[in-house]
Amino acid sequence: MTMQTSGHIDSFTREHLPAASDWPEFCFDSPALAYPNRLNCAAELLDPNIENNRGDKVAIYSAGRNISWADLRREAGQIAHVLVQDMGLVPGNRVLLHGPNSIELIASWYGTILAGGVAVMTMPMLRAGEIAKVIAKGKVSHALCDAALAQPVREAAELQPGLNAPLTWGQDGQLARAMAGKPGTFTAADTARDDIALLAFTSGTTGEPKACAHFHSSVLAMADSFAASVLQPDPDEIYLGTPPFAFTFGLGACVVFPARAGLATALPERPGFEALCETIERFGVTTLFTAPTGYRALMGLWDRFDLSSLRKGISAGEHLPASSSNAFEALSGIRLIDGIGATEMIHIFISAAGPDIRPGATGRPVPGYQARVVDEAGDAVADGEIGRLAVKGPTGCLYLDDKRQKTYVQKGWNITGDLYRRDEDGYFWYVSRADDLIVSSGYNIAGPEVEQALMLHDAVLECAVVGAADAERGTIVKAFIVLAEGHDAHEDLVTLLQDHVKASIAPYKYPRAIEFIAALPKTQTGKIQRFKLR
Repeated sequence: MTMQTSGHIDSFTREHLPAASDWPEFCFDSPALAYPNRLNCAAELLDPNIENNRGDKVAIYSAGRNISWADLRREAGQIAHVLVQDMGLVPGNRVLLHGPNSIELIASWYGTILAGGVAVMTMPMLRAGEIAKVIAKGKVSHALCDAALAQPVREAAELQPGLNAPLTWGQDGQLARAMAGKPGTFTAADTARDDIALLAFTSGTTGEPKACAHFHSSVLAMADSFAASVLQPDPDEIYLGTPPFAFTFGLGACVVFPARAGLATALPERPGFEALCETIERFGVTTLFTAPTGYRALMGLWDRFDLSSLRKGISAGEHLPASSSNAFEALSGIRLIDGIGATEMIHIFISAAGPDIRPGATGRPVPGYQARVVDEAGDAVADGEIGRLAVKGPTGCLYLDDKRQKTYVQKGWNITGDLYRRDEDGYFWYVSRADDLIVSSGYNIAGPEVEQALMLHDAVLECAVVGAADAERGTIVKAFIVLAEGHDAHEDLVTLLQDHVKASIAPYKYPRAIEFIAALPKTQTGKIQRFKLR
């Protein structure tokens, strides 16, 4: 079955990529990353599972239904036909995909890319004004969404003209009816490895969101680098993650990685860590992806559920303190795999697993990537010195029509905005986000270092440290603390925690102000929104 298109191609994304002089250097040195000039990443992920006799194997487990690889490929093909025949999609058109993690969202993502469209997933909790910004930035023309979340998409279309009426899945949705009359076979669009497959929008912790364009080859590269080399998947693994698929950490973890390895994904039926534990118990999940916050929550629920099937845990989104890593291993016997990634880089590029893990260190560059610590001029600093993290490899930052490209990419390297130091063994140790560095009375203080010290105290469940204005010192260290169960806020506890920090790290780094709060502000991806605390 061939595609039915007008022959026209929408070149908007390519025309709005940065100037060639502002691109990062892309490296495809590893044989595993030597992709052909023509490929469609959706077909490359789905079709081998059919060809290798995994068609009847479960691809996705969920409370409502399970779906095999053959049926997922069929539904994706039907959606591609709907997009092309009923919605007039031509290759290169951007397709908004809006909804919680679900089989329908995954099938729609595959269908969009099979048809040659550019997938634009959005976080399910976005409001109309936020969705309108995405539509405007990406000149999005088509939309598929969950019926329960269709209203903000429709409101966004009124705010930002250009988006056609969305087709919805779920209760009272039109997508299933449109799919019913379509064949399940669909020949993937003839796309190039450097055609844009998706626009990933930043999670918005630093202001106006940016659209990160990623190639078809980049989608495969995150699996053929980090997942293949570090995770080294076993054939019986079942993956599960908390991040929304709109966050590339979640897209890789629960869509791309398992498909590339022929493994299954399990989806919780509702948000929350109790539902996460229920899903692990129900489907025998082996491999979990979540932020450090998630693993701390899991420890509090450990005795209430049978989580014995878990074998691997991958942590990203925030720095994983050694204290949290050690506590989780002591409880579960699992040493967490830490990693740093970025929406701009699509997924994790520094990590370590098994005996290579050094608790507190992020790890070493994932095979296929290079990393170094540089000064303000972009020159490498000596081991042990703190500087900006720079990385390059088979993926890289390509902001869509955004002047901030020149800040992120310098001399061919991607500058992630993180401060790091590298030790003599080549391990990278997280210090701070560049904008989390607190300068107080002439001293440079990294907020996360103070946070790690506070986390060692039994009274602290979670904390975030920022700089606060002070008439005498210009800026002081201020800690916002969520107390553990059984501990109450009082002045004596403030003094106790301050003394604890002084005893743990250099005394000048202690928080001169402490505020106890019920919960830390976070994005849907689990990142602490320190700008709100500032």
